[in-house]
Amino acid sequence: MERKTTAGKMAVAIFLVASGAFCLSATAQGRAEAYRCGNTYTDRPCEGGRPVKVDDARTDADRRASEAGTQRAEARADQLERIRLSEEKEAYERSRRSAHEARQAAINERRLASSEQLARARAQKLGAEPHKSSARFSGSANGKQASAPGEGSKKKKRKTSSNSSAS
Repeated sequence: MERKTTAGKMAVAIFLVASGAFCLSATAQGRAEAYRCGNTYTDRPCEGGRPVKVDDARTDADRRASEAGTQRAEARADQLERIRLSEEKEAYERSRRSAHEARQAAINERRLASSEQLARARAQKLGAEPHKSSARFSGSANGKQASAPGEGSKKKKRKTSSNSSAS
């Protein structure tokens, strides 16, 4: 007898689950009303809102055509996005290269300016330093005539100390 009561309870449970599922699907299909509340749409009525008809009256051919158009539009959007991304990448690379070239040009310009400044400093230093006189030098730094090679100042002779010569 226990078997019959368990089987009966199972049957009742299955019946209740099936009827609940049927009622929910019927209720969901019956709630095809939507309301426009200002700029938004909702499934609940609102103050000042008006009902909007949302039943899809299109045929299967219309739905298929609409889906095909949507798929074409999505494919085109994906294609345009890939094109845009590749163009942005190329623009970034061009910008990076031109920035690198500008940096190199600035570095080269600084090097050139530095070498020119160094050359000017060397030339100025060479012009400012007094030159050592030589036998061929015919004038002095202050514009006076130099004496002939044998007539100039002579080296002084060392005096010998009396102690060293007496020994």
